[in-house]
Amino acid sequence: MSPPRVFIFRPVDESGASHRQIEAAGCEVVVNRDGATADEVLAQIGQSQVLLGATFRGGTIDRRLLEASPTLRLVSKYTIGVDDIDLAAATELGILVTHCPTEANWGGVAEGTVAFMLAMLKRIRERDRAVKQGAWRSDDLQGHYLGRREDGYAGLTVGIVGLGRIGRRLAELLAPWRLRLLGCDPYVDAAQFARRNVERMDLDTLLAASDVVTLHCSLTNETRGLIGARALALMKGSALLINTARGPVVDIDALCDALAADRLGGAALDVLPVEPPPPGSRILELGDRVLLSPHMVAANQGGTLQTAIPWATEAALAALRGEVPARVYNTEAIPLWRERFTDRSLL
Repeated sequence: MSPPRVFIFRPVDESGASHRQIEAAGCEVVVNRDGATADEVLAQIGQSQVLLGATFRGGTIDRRLLEASPTLRLVSKYTIGVDDIDLAAATELGILVTHCPTEANWGGVAEGTVAFMLAMLKRIRERDRAVKQGAWRSDDLQGHYLGRREDGYAGLTVGIVGLGRIGRRLAELLAPWRLRLLGCDPYVDAAQFARRNVERMDLDTLLAASDVVTLHCSLTNETRGLIGARALALMKGSALLINTARGPVVDIDALCDALAADRLGGAALDVLPVEPPPPGSRILELGDRVLLSPHMVAANQGGTLQTAIPWATEAALAALRGEVPARVYNTEAIPLWRERFTDRSLL
């Protein structure tokens, strides 16, 4: 009998130590080659019991790929996000999907969000450029004072859309600034809002009341295009929009329209609907009204995906032992998975 196969569709362990650990457990490990064709990937999946990797660069691990192997047990992600997987198909097929919500990842996103906010509100780029071009102090380089003061200054209001791990950490990081914090998340209980001094409200009210709106929701059918023309029209003309979630949460054309017409103060985007943006994209031509980052807000020294490697590796080995691994994202698939694989160890 052939050993179980683990296909690493996008590796992150440059040392290869975790690959050797999987091989030592009795598995065949196949690492996807750069530039592999769709047919080559399909052939490797068709012989595999576990798929392991970071964000899938071939689009989506869809039903066709998931059905390629009748013995596929698990898709184990090094990342938090699972929007590159057809979760409905995986669940229907009894295939588990695990992810790695490591603090290094979500904590890095929260820290990066603060950096975006300060860069935009304090006009950091503009001031740097002015000095390097020989200019000095001028009124158009004034920034914003963020926090509430004892002299009666009310401070700015920050609206957090999505109060999961990232949104909660952001609220904690902003607490000393004495900002007014608003939050919208229908899937988080009221206690989480209260513990972080975040006022709970519906999305429309949050958009209208906030000086900064920052997005930290997962990409789902519900959130795709969440911030479109209607939502942007509710926001203050001076407001700042930050998106470190997923690009398709924002209607990029509607955002470009609002920025070009000065109906919005600015935007800071780590993510875009198409990555990288094609040359000539409107979002590249808006100057200082938009701050762009190449989907790297979580890429930090001391905070990389390396901490996820043991989690993802153990998930793969557990599934091959016939055990439900930790951090299953599509938990509704567990009953069918148990029927198919529990106590059916391949190791």
